[in-house]
Amino acid sequence: MAMKLHEYQAKQVFADAGIPTPASQLASDVDGAVAAAEEIGYPVAIKAQVQVGGRGKAGGIKLVDDEEEAREAADEILGMDLKGYHVGSVLVEEAVDFTNELYVGITMDRGEGKPVAMVSTKGGVDIEQVAEDDPDAIAREHIDPAFGMHPYQARKAVYDAGVDQAIARDVSSVLTTLYQLWDDRDGADAEINPLMVTADDEVIAADAVMNIDEDALFRQPELAEMEAEAASTGDELEQKADEYGFDYVRLDGNVGIIGNGAGLVMTTLDLVDHYGGEPANFLDVGGGAKAERIANALDMVFSDDNVDSVVFNIFGGITRGDEVAKGINEALEQFDEIPKPVVVRLAGTNWEEGMEILNEDLVTVEQTLESAVQRAVEYAGEVNDQ
Repeated sequence: MAMKLHEYQAKQVFADAGIPTPASQLASDVDGAVAAAEEIGYPVAIKAQVQVGGRGKAGGIKLVDDEEEAREAADEILGMDLKGYHVGSVLVEEAVDFTNELYVGITMDRGEGKPVAMVSTKGGVDIEQVAEDDPDAIAREHIDPAFGMHPYQARKAVYDAGVDQAIARDVSSVLTTLYQLWDDRDGADAEINPLMVTADDEVIAADAVMNIDEDALFRQPELAEMEAEAASTGDELEQKADEYGFDYVRLDGNVGIIGNGAGLVMTTLDLVDHYGGEPANFLDVGGGAKAERIANALDMVFSDDNVDSVVFNIFGGITRGDEVAKGINEALEQFDEIPKPVVVRLAGTNWEEGMEILNEDLVTVEQTLESAVQRAVEYAGEVNDQ
């Protein structure tokens, strides 16, 4: 799993490494946001500090020109629910007068077994959507980790992307620094989207993403401190997942997913998408899950207001189907009324015993994964139609 830095934390790391970033201050209340805006100088952007994409479209980023607008925007954003995340702080940032937006990023290409540097002139939008709609718009350069990124590779990626010659050197420098950070800091992903270009041909990181391999945090004490700070202001469900010891990722959909094993959960996510639904989360309860652990998983998913239905996909190896069934019954029997419809598919060790134990007044039981997912997607669709 990866530890995600907040934007303000990633920008601090980038700025310390020499990547140009706008002047900015973090604020947790309206008066603090206004004071920061006054100190930085208008216009400024007020940006919700939650680890979710599409903040601008969801109303989490506002450009303001004076104190009145700053106060109104900060009051609107602080405390809002943004795609299921509570906004507890905002980054007040110098507005960038830009003429173009680029994308630069570093990640691991698991198919090639190498890190890959990526550059695109289509910055400022969802890069995953760009990759799907126009893959040729992203230039890619694979890097041998034994030797690091050679200068010619950075130049080639920038040239292949069609970046204007006037800024090519600076973009190459940013890309090289970004790779060095990714390598030195045990990165999982590092990206700038957008890397803004000003009328004076300067490049500035207007956003920042830095995800760190959690297993390497013992080598990154400074970033480990940032993790503790991020956790104290982060999403309540993700904090709860840490307490329960679950692997959990919150997504944008409304079909809650619980499984035992990362591959099983990923398969379920893919099937939800295949059958026209939208996954609300990745939740892996792990092997050997007892009744209490299953009950905790249901508590988490029920706590997500975005979830309209839940699909349980359990394959018994170490995990026993009868234990899972007991956990589901115990969790659901606590409610006078089941908050969301639950669909269960059990297979593997003691699955037949589990099927007999399940209270079908509380859950819908399906024999196959495909039918379970289809039923969960159907239930979620019925809620949306109401």
